Amino acid sequence: MSANIPASILDQLALADASWQPVLRAGLEAVAAANSSYLPELASDDYLPKRGRMFAAFSQPLDRVRYVLVGEGPYPREASATGYCFMDGAVDALWSEKGLSKAVNRATSLRNFMKMLLVADGRLKKGHTSGDALQHIAAEAQAPASDLIGTREELQDNLLRHGFLLLNATLVFRSHVPPLKEARAWQPLLQAVLDALASHAASKNAKLATLVLWGKAAELLNGVPANGLFPKAISEHPYNLSFIDNPGMQAVFGPMHLLQRSQGGQAAAK
Repeated sequence: MSANIPASILDQLALADASWQPVLRAGLEAVAAANSSYLPELASDDYLPKRGRMFAAFSQPLDRVRYVLVGEGPYPREASATGYCFMDGAVDALWSEKGLSKAVNRATSLRNFMKMLLVADGRLKKGHTSGDALQHIAAEAQAPASDLIGTREELQDNLLRHGFLLLNATLVFRSHVPPLKEARAWQPLLQAVLDALASHAASKNAKLATLVLWGKAAELLNGVPANGLFPKAISEHPYNLSFIDNPGMQAVFGPMHLLQRSQGGQAAAK
């Protein structure tokens, strides 16, 4: 093992599923080979996510991955950065008496993502995604025996159940390092991840996972050669209001019914 991979970073592989362990180790070796000083400097610096969650997204076993949702990078707040892209750890409840919870409304991208799901489910009409329209859905969601989920954690579980690898283009956030520079350093690891997914699909004669790319994520992956192998669903970032009515995103996510509780805990990915 390369001396340029600090133990404090290797230790964080503990949260990754066993199927990813050799892939991530090889990816870290590639990161170190490309820039021998990067990982030692990172290990001695202050970065997010904390609590050993750098590789938390890889709790999703390799053979269950059907989609790779690529985020730009971790949230710049400790409570929010969970190691899973787009999943804001500061959000708990999704609903309030008036509609979406205050935490969801503050998390603009999550708010628009939920509204897109509600439109795709036929629960909201295009152009009518606030006010009274949300209030009656919130009341339904908070009623006893509702079939709607109530927390961000349940939404995350549903995404994982449908085969999502919730991966950021850069696995860390540092306030003094430009995100694009940080992302370039991680491209060798992303190459290893995509190579592993492609090899697994080929060995099983299975379909390649679909890359779901929002906003700058597509640009950040341009430097990863294996990126060209995969089918893609690309859209504006969810912080744009236009995301709510994006037909491509409704086509991808609508059939999953992510705001509904799972039935019997059965995996939805086929």
